Order: sequence, then structure tokens, then C-alpha cells
Amino acid sequence: MYIAILGSILHQDELCVVIHDNNPQAPNHLLVIPREHIESLDDASQRDETLLGHLLRVGARVINQEGHADTGYRTVINNGAGAGQSVFHLHVHVLGGRVMNWPPG
Repeated sequence: MYIAILGSILHQDELCVVIHDNNPQAPNHLLVIPREHIESLDDASQRDETLLGHLLRVGARVINQEGHADTGYRTVINNGAGAGQSVFHLHVHVLGGRVMNWPPG
């Protein structure tokens, strides 16, 4: 599958690509995008468990390389339009550089 990437690539491997979000919600807002198309987290199957773990680990590694190892970060997967999913290709948001309030939203 072809994935249109807007922005510079921070990391890529055989399973995913990491870029900065073009509509950042934090000073550092990364998107970890799998190369394989999965529409949403609900569409992921048991065979996708290794990929999902890989996306989380890559996101952690890249955000830490961006300087957030000590200050912390948040990972988010929006699932469905009601939860804020606007691109229907599963991806992980990794946000750092500001205090993350709870509850989110």
C-alpha cells in the first residue's frame, strides 16, 4: 500500500514510518504510521498484535530521542469518529513537551 507522507520522516523501517503531526496538539506531536493498512484499532486482529507493540515501542524510542525521556509523553490511538479519528488508517499519536491533563478531551 502507498502511504502519502506529509513532512520529514523521523524514522522508518519495514513496518512503520514516524513523522511530526501537521496539526500538533503539543510542542512535540509525532505520528507512528504502520505501512500495512488497518482502518482502526477495532479492525486489528490477533495477527496484528506484534505490529501494534512495534508501533508503541518505536513511538517511545523516537519521542525519547526527541528529548522527552525525563519529562514524559502520552500515546493515543483514536478509534472512531466520535473519539477524534479523522484519518481512517490506524496510527499512534505520541505527544510530549507539555503537561498532559487528566481526563483528556
